Order: sequence, then structure tokens, then C-alpha cells
Amino acid sequence: MENLLGLLRVRVKRGVNLAVRDVRSSDPYVVVKMYNQKLKTRVIKKDVNPEWNEDLTLSVIDPHHSVLLTVYDHDTFSKDDKMGDAEFEIFPYIEALKMNVTGLPNGTVIKRIQPSKENCLADESCIYYNSGKIIQDMILRLRHVECGEVEISLHWIDLPGSKGL
Repeated sequence: MENLLGLLRVRVKRGVNLAVRDVRSSDPYVVVKMYNQKLKTRVIKKDVNPEWNEDLTLSVIDPHHSVLLTVYDHDTFSKDDKMGDAEFEIFPYIEALKMNVTGLPNGTVIKRIQPSKENCLADESCIYYNSGKIIQDMILRLRHVECGEVEISLHWIDLPGSKGL
């Protein structure tokens, strides 16, 4: 607990134009990994544009550690098919949190991160202030697959008794 900075809530919002892995569709779910933590969303049946709107909460020890998000197609009688992955850094988000901004108008953008060859962003990612919280929205382009994106947002949870930022 003394090494813990806090909790990172990853809201997995939705998938867009995910790859077809069954006859006409897929049964996708998302796995989020960081350190030895592995969390997953529920399976959405027969949908290449699924809406999860599910929160997965990771313990953060090192802000320089990246998060790996992988989409799978659930199969009943065989190994689940991989439908692509994306990696994202939490360091820019942690840096924005450390600024300790308060009282800004809702929607104020604190930082913008541009898509590049070094990240999996499909579009500009904004870290913004909303209702006393700092949030980062991302659209991740999946790698190692023909198509697909996953929309997520990051929220920070301070944990009493943790090291904190």
C-alpha cells in the first residue's frame, strides 16, 4: 500500500468498426493489463460496434508504466480470437493531475496529445477539467488487425493511506 500512488479507473466506452472474427460478426470483450493486473469487460454478443460503458480499476505504482488494452472475440468451443491491441501511456495524465488545478470552468483543456507513430491514438486526446475532476478521453486505434478502434476515458481515484501523487 505504501508504494501505491492511487487508482486509475479506465472507462471502456465502446468499440468502433471492430474486426469480424465469426461468420458475420464478433463477440468482443476487452482485456486491460498493467503490471500483473488483468481486468476484462463483459462479452457483447454479435456486435462489431459494441457499447460496454464499463469501468475497470487499476492500482498505479509507477506512472511511467504503460497500459495494454487487447480486444478478443469470445468463442465457445475454441480459443478466443485476438481482435487487435493498443498500448497507452498514463504519464501525461499523471503529470496533469500533479498540477493540482481547481476551480476551472468545466471542459477546460489542460493538455492535448497528438496521434503519432509512437502512440496508438486515432485522434487528438484531451486531458480536461470537469466537475472538479481531471479526465482524459482517448480513441485508440487497434494494432495487429485490419480495423477497429476503442474509446476509453481515464479517471483518477485518490486512495486514503496510499503514497499519493
